[in-house]
Amino acid sequence: MIKKFRIAADIGGTFTDLVFQNADTGTTFTGKILSSPANPAGAVVEGLQAFLPDDCAVEFFIHGTTVGLNAVLERKGARVALVTTRNFTDVYSIQGNDRRDIFSIHYRKPSTLLNRRDVFGVTERLSASGSVETPVELDDLDLLIKAVNSGRYDAIAVCLLHAYRNPVHELVVSRHLSAALPECVVILSHQVSPEWREFARTSTTIMEAYIAPVVRKYLATLVGDLKDMFFGRTLHVMQSNGGAMTALAAHEHPIQTLLSGPVGGNIGAAAISRALKLPNLICADMGGTSFDASLIIGGQPLVKGEAELEGLPIQMSIIDLNVLGAGGGSIAWLEAGNIRVGPRSAGAVPGPACYGRGGTEPTVTDANAVLGRISPSNFAGGRVMLNISAAEKAVGDIASIVGISTRAMAQGILDIVNARMADALRTITTRRGIDPRDFSLLAYGGAGPMHAVSLAGDLEISEVIVPLHPGAFSAWGMLQTDVKHESKQTYYGAWHEIDRDTLNSAYRALEAGARVHLLKEGVAPRDISFRRSADFRYEGQEYHINCPMTRRKARKISVRLAFDDAYQLHYGHSSPAAQMEIVTIRVMGLGRLNRPPEADYQATLDTPTRKRTHRRLVVFGSKRLMSSVVQRGAIRNHSVIKGPAIIEEPTATTIVPPGWRVSLTTGGHLAIRKV
Repeated sequence: MIKKFRIAADIGGTFTDLVFQNADTGTTFTGKILSSPANPAGAVVEGLQAFLPDDCAVEFFIHGTTVGLNAVLERKGARVALVTTRNFTDVYSIQGNDRRDIFSIHYRKPSTLLNRRDVFGVTERLSASGSVETPVELDDLDLLIKAVNSGRYDAIAVCLLHAYRNPVHELVVSRHLSAALPECVVILSHQVSPEWREFARTSTTIMEAYIAPVVRKYLATLVGDLKDMFFGRTLHVMQSNGGAMTALAAHEHPIQTLLSGPVGGNIGAAAISRALKLPNLICADMGGTSFDASLIIGGQPLVKGEAELEGLPIQMSIIDLNVLGAGGGSIAWLEAGNIRVGPRSAGAVPGPACYGRGGTEPTVTDANAVLGRISPSNFAGGRVMLNISAAEKAVGDIASIVGISTRAMAQGILDIVNARMADALRTITTRRGIDPRDFSLLAYGGAGPMHAVSLAGDLEISEVIVPLHPGAFSAWGMLQTDVKHESKQTYYGAWHEIDRDTLNSAYRALEAGARVHLLKEGVAPRDISFRRSADFRYEGQEYHINCPMTRRKARKISVRLAFDDAYQLHYGHSSPAAQMEIVTIRVMGLGRLNRPPEADYQATLDTPTRKRTHRRLVVFGSKRLMSSVVQRGAIRNHSVIKGPAIIEEPTATTIVPPGWRVSLTTGGHLAIRKV
């Protein structure tokens, strides 16, 4: 009988992680392979060929990608032209009226994705209610068509005034451009984000046009490379809101893939929160290139309706992540005699010096290797043999410049990167009025468990959870999600004046649109459900808070009380006497995916045999301590391991300093607590 597997792949800057789950029994195993930056799809194909048994079939495949994100960060996207309403062609250049650092004389507005000369105005006008005041003059587009034909642009973003109310003019412009330029990508703002705020909507539309050709080329390559292996199965992609979508949907809305890689871990964290009955978690995801910090509150990820990338606003639902350029590959360097770590990374090529692939600059991974925290023969499941001498030379070269020992420099590198990550965790907790001591720290990513206890100590957190397969946890989290599609609409008014019947009609229209999309995604009608929510604010305020609108609690007074409570939670105060406004209504369409039952812990182990514990010298602070080295698969349910200890497994290494102890929780996750 052919075994069927559900597979998830997380393509990182250094490693590509794969999780293989038996579709019938739920048992899992993992694979880790160096990423291929020149062709990200290549590492996925190589990993599948290396780890998937020959007699197995693919039942479901989902992956997270940073292709679109990297295109923005590295400014390697498409050449984009913007079409907007005449006399409003400076909206994107002027940007918002907020100055992020009001006291800095060196403040500069964020760098945009196109220049003023790339903006083309077209005569047309809609009123704020959406009625046509001035028809479209299509002759105004002749200059743009000529520019595209001459090779100046790869994509066109169309964002007309008040198109979120009535898309008629954008559709007219789109039909005209598509007929004249059939090979050019045309992106319409009302399809990307039917919300008000001209600059934010324009920025979102341009960003989708900027990454669309890059993401679509990548998806076409991946689908082509995998078609023989998948036998017609649909390829799914992780969305920034934590849901899954098909590659076809990602092709149509590539902006939804911007943070598709990191959010998988947050969805997995929500599953761990429910399984362990730990409603509040601080998530620390440290990979080879970046560190992602996020929260689980009340068992749910924090999702916001807008975000920023490189200072530019994006109007879309997105899991709230704080991303920092700090990972195992982060390079240590000197600036004015001081040590800096990151954000520049050695990546997969050439990688840290200890990888033996040509890297010569010291990295966080090299520092851990120098201090004896990584086994040179058991790193990444033995697929990467570490050269400790190369790590010592790389760290020693910079140490000699400063005039300290190699070991002291290695410890200093770790102290610096830990301080940066701890500050990122404070940004999402104490700076929001949240006490981190009320949370457990969930650590994952290839490097997360190595640094987790140090971070917990800095924040006075008493418990650290290291899940199964921590180095591939983001990929595992992708297998816990469902298909999602959000429909939204600007719906402004004073809450006490809103007519409930009219509001329900608007919600039903959004649900109908979401249903059509989910059916197109292949979701069975019986598996479709909806979650209603709305954005609210106090009268006179600029920003809003999203609150659920369950049918049972849709009465105005119940919604009002829920908003006041949410405001109190977010900001530490509320104004129950102030008038409340509704801004935007949202419907999240959910398509349930079939998942196997959770497998027994022992059946999920990458290392099923129990290996004998051995000991080696490991540096903690300024001391070399004889430490236990334990294979994770050898830990029994009732055993307790006291630090100093090193726990090794194929996807990660967990460091347990003196004064901490480790035991197993329900499901086989590690719980590290103070002695």
